[in-house]
Amino acid sequence: MTHRPTVSGATASFVDAEATKYLERTRRSQECHERATRVMPGGDTRTATFFVPYSTFMERGERQYLFDVDGNSYIDALGNFTSLVHGHAHPEITRALTQQCALGTAFGAPNMAALELAEAIKTRCPSVHQLRFCNSGTEANLYAVRAARAFTGRTKILKMDGAYHGGYDPFRVSVSPSVSRASSVHGRPEEAGLSQALIEEVLVAPFNDLEAVTCLLERHGHELAAAIVEPVMSAGGMIPAQAEFLVKLREATRRSGVLLILDEVVTFRLALGGGQSLFNVTPDLTTFGKLIGGGLPIGAFGGRSEVMAHFDPARADHISHSGTFNGNTCSMVAGQVTLSLLTSQEIARINALGHRLRDGLNDILRSVGVPGYAAGFGSLTQLHFVPGPIRNASDTARAPKWATQLLHLGLLNRGVLTASRGMFAISTAMTGEDVELVLHAANEVIERIATMSDDQ
Repeated sequence: MTHRPTVSGATASFVDAEATKYLERTRRSQECHERATRVMPGGDTRTATFFVPYSTFMERGERQYLFDVDGNSYIDALGNFTSLVHGHAHPEITRALTQQCALGTAFGAPNMAALELAEAIKTRCPSVHQLRFCNSGTEANLYAVRAARAFTGRTKILKMDGAYHGGYDPFRVSVSPSVSRASSVHGRPEEAGLSQALIEEVLVAPFNDLEAVTCLLERHGHELAAAIVEPVMSAGGMIPAQAEFLVKLREATRRSGVLLILDEVVTFRLALGGGQSLFNVTPDLTTFGKLIGGGLPIGAFGGRSEVMAHFDPARADHISHSGTFNGNTCSMVAGQVTLSLLTSQEIARINALGHRLRDGLNDILRSVGVPGYAAGFGSLTQLHFVPGPIRNASDTARAPKWATQLLHLGLLNRGVLTASRGMFAISTAMTGEDVELVLHAANEVIERIATMSDDQ
């Protein structure tokens, strides 16, 4: 079944035109989608890739390009939601994987590749004294929270309103932005099937609101095992932490005996030492994922030795942490090559391209008179159809959904792949020319949005 965007009036005519164009150029994707819905709810196995009328089925990737099943090519300005920092099928990563596959993929025993990747991450991130591997950012955050609970003897956690840290029940609280900032420390369950007991152990504060966070920690610190936060709130809108927010949060958590978990699943790409080196913050625990697997499934969590010691199986009271593919050799070697290629020079280059993209998008918005703001940091950007600046998730809640939907569909029709929520991620495979092509396509779509009105 094919859906069309739900808009009306003058807006609907333009959306329908873009949807018709999309249908015409992606006939095979439509066929694949209809076939997929018979075996996978929604036609895919990732909620974030879903959009109407149906998602594009991709066939192959080559550096900064993707090619769909209909033969259309796209500049990939998403990089699998930031995980492909070097683009698709980088020859050095592909070579390392080919060599490792011939030697074996998983041994049911420790391997040197995992040891070497752990050492590489520790070298780049000095706050990580010890770490363990898992298979996703969700798992990494889950086990970081478990470690904090074991270490402190407390059970509750603090997260930021609008922040996403994976699929674990406590993280599925207050993820979508609300128009009003959190007036209660208790969060909003996002979906059915969540454990009420776990939800009640989550307290929520607005991102970048130092007064609210400090007050919450003063009142509830004795109950909290950990506070978890991203240096740049990624799924919540690519909103950077303000200059003193993380530093003061670190001070407040230390006073309360609350462990600070820094979620660097997305932000580790921003500097050799990740976001924590840019914001000059030393967390108790750090979680990783995405790019450290070089395009393969991975997660990792680590930090202070005395906290991570709870995972030592030699201890009678150890935390059990198993996983059939933890530290599998393919993810480990791909991660090693990825980090070796992600030099300070390359990070600076893609961060500069991201800055150029944000400046260009904001220039377009101003020139055509569309209320909007491109937020982000370094190589990470998200466009919001609300005026800036944006401090936290509630600032984004009034954005008209039809405009974001139209931006995404319009860019697809012009050969640019982004996230349907308006997110962009620059890879090292991209060039200044690629950014200019993305901006040219965005200009065409935003000019058309300027002629529309939100008549919902």
